[in-house]
Amino acid sequence: MNILIFGAISAIAQAVAVRYAAAENRFYLVARNGEKLAALQRRLIDSGAGEVETAQADLATLEDHPALIEAAFEWLQSVDLVLIAHGALPDQARCEQDAKAMLEALNVNGLSALSLLTELAPRMREQAHGTLAVITSVAGDRGRPSNYVYGSAKALVSAFLQGLRGKLHGAGVHVIDIRPGLVDSPMTAHLQKSPLFSSPERVAGGIVRAVARKKHTVYVPGYWYFIMEIVRFLPDAIFKRLNF
Repeated sequence: MNILIFGAISAIAQAVAVRYAAAENRFYLVARNGEKLAALQRRLIDSGAGEVETAQADLATLEDHPALIEAAFEWLQSVDLVLIAHGALPDQARCEQDAKAMLEALNVNGLSALSLLTELAPRMREQAHGTLAVITSVAGDRGRPSNYVYGSAKALVSAFLQGLRGKLHGAGVHVIDIRPGLVDSPMTAHLQKSPLFSSPERVAGGIVRAVARKKHTVYVPGYWYFIMEIVRFLPDAIFKRLNF
């Protein structure tokens, strides 16, 4: 299998890549930190990957996306799985006071994924097979006071994926919206941990199963589906009073 990963050095993406490496799959990895990319490249080869190529790029720079994708498809020839896994948890308080910071957060967590998907979709349609899997978040299910900027970006991506899934239906291309809950990773290192946090490895297992089963929208771990069912159906009169 030929696998293209954007945001490859995120904790979840690395855990997913290691799971696929054992089957001698080929990888094209894109991320911002070249040193960590090289370390992941070595790790995947040691874990059994066939070939691994890397590209260092800041995915928030949208104008670079066409060339990145062109290079990836040229090296891989065909792509069986694309995983879009980049993102950053913004400072909500700062975003509330600084429109520039808010727009930067929307760009890295939302618009950049849409840009990549828009460039990827015609190529995937042309080859008539493969899976587009995107890590969004349960935060996109409803705007909460503590992180509505991040949640808004993820909601944007989820709505886009729903439409793209319909657009590519019948073209042999599958689209998956992966919604993790709280994950114990470098992105959440500053947050106080609770029993609701799960490991990147557990989330990776859910992603691999979702790809194999051709799921549409997946909450990982699965208990987040039931949590978000409650959150989604709380009346606004109650929800607006909850500070979480």
